Amino acid sequence: MKNKKFWNWMNQEQKENQEEVPVGRVLSINGTIAEESWFDDDVTPKLFKDELMGGEGDVTLWINSPGGDCVAAAQIYNMLSEYPGKITVKIDGLAASAASVIAMAGDEVLMSPVSMMMIHNPATIAFGDHAEMQKAIDMLGEVKESIINAYVIKTGQSRAKLSHLMDAETWMDATKAVELGFADGVIEKNSENADESTGSRNSVLFSRSAVNNALVNKLTKKFGEKKQELSDAASIPAPEGVSSKEMRTRLETIEKLI
Repeated sequence: MKNKKFWNWMNQEQKENQEEVPVGRVLSINGTIAEESWFDDDVTPKLFKDELMGGEGDVTLWINSPGGDCVAAAQIYNMLSEYPGKITVKIDGLAASAASVIAMAGDEVLMSPVSMMMIHNPATIAFGDHAEMQKAIDMLGEVKESIINAYVIKTGQSRAKLSHLMDAETWMDATKAVELGFADGVIEKNSENADESTGSRNSVLFSRSAVNNALVNKLTKKFGEKKQELSDAASIPAPEGVSSKEMRTRLETIEKLI
């Protein structure tokens, strides 16, 4: 049984004047990148390159992927960068992690107004002593620098800013991606040529670390105030001759503050 590829070609040729004339090809990348490529040559980046270079004409690449193997993504990025025709990337759902790297190979990158792009630090699983852990850390550092290279070429942003965005695991809507240079435009509804336009939309940028920090700060403030209220209530001396009913009311009040 043939394994499922993580890419698919559509509308590669059309008939014109009774002759088959190569036209712009349409390629889609869906799901996890190279999820099965380690197990079967049918889905390796090598075959992807053979198919990409096996045709001609401009290519429209649709992306909806959560990412995957960063090495395979780097290979695909290089293949698309070297392709002699124009590469137009269109993100219709999600271009996250390694998929965002592939998107950077587009001569033009367009995003659906309801799509998202996410960039973050590379991750791996390591096993061994402190020396092995340090090797893994160093390797991840180098991988991050290679990813930043692709982002710098496309966006023109500084390496420091891009590194910070990756540290924070940053999510961008189409308008924010255009503002930061990750995309060139937004796909307009009923636009025949998918022209880019940002209009007057409000942009959205989401940082997981920023949200986590804000939540921790809110919890610290809230429970810090509760703790102070409890301390103040406990420090008030009980008057002599307090009835059991009054004492119970006092205890219930303190219990609610815990």
